[in-house]
Amino acid sequence: MVQKVFYNASLPRAGSTLLQNVMMQNPDIYSTPTSGVVEFLLNARAIYSTGDAFKAQDQKEMAKAFHGFCKNGLYGYFNSITDRPYVIDKSRAWLGNFRFANFIEPGAKAIVMVRDLRGIFASMEKNYRKNPHKDPQIVNGAQLKNMTADSRLQHFSTAPPVGPSLEWLYDAVQQGYDQHMLFIRFEDFTRDPETEIKRVYNYLELPYFKHDFENVEQLTHENDVIHGIFGDHEIQPKIQPLTEDYTSILGFHNCDKIKQHYQWFFNRFNYV
Repeated sequence: MVQKVFYNASLPRAGSTLLQNVMMQNPDIYSTPTSGVVEFLLNARAIYSTGDAFKAQDQKEMAKAFHGFCKNGLYGYFNSITDRPYVIDKSRAWLGNFRFANFIEPGAKAIVMVRDLRGIFASMEKNYRKNPHKDPQIVNGAQLKNMTADSRLQHFSTAPPVGPSLEWLYDAVQQGYDQHMLFIRFEDFTRDPETEIKRVYNYLELPYFKHDFENVEQLTHENDVIHGIFGDHEIQPKIQPLTEDYTSILGFHNCDKIKQHYQWFFNRFNYV
């Protein structure tokens, strides 16, 4: 019986899949791949908000009923697929719907992995470059669209998966509810995973479990064909720091543009 559902609302290309698989080493925790359960709930919210049958009834009563529908639907979903008491549901959409998560169950807890944005954008560009045999579906030569690294950087900053995540995160910081989330820098996690995982357990208020960071088995699986060339959900078994190569991939001028445009991010998460 699931006792508590938590959320992994990390930025793309920031180690969320790795974190999910580490946490699932704990026999009490069920970690999802990229989950669609939030889509069920958001679509239900749309129907509840616009449906005449709901609008015609007592609104306080309907709010209580909708809350019960969401909470029981969320827990019923996971009780049908796991007998582990704790769930970490992974979806970037929780970052933009953290208030909704608190409506479903007050005191919602979301883990958000972040990474130097220059590394995130470089990772997207590297995926573009290493798949020349596949149509990236973002380039249009007739319209001179996304034909250079400079223009692709602009595209990545506004299109899914990076664009919406950064907008949601900016909103969380501006409104101050980021203070209720746990942020883990990808660079810190790969340098000292034990320290960062202890922070996770402390935040989730769960007893610590000794993890094996030298042999992380891939327990969550996603078909990256669905995500196109920019999807990459395979993990390495050993956690170790990455050598950042964003300058060589994006160029100094683009790296400077990223820092200038997202100064709030670099300040909030202490990137230099």
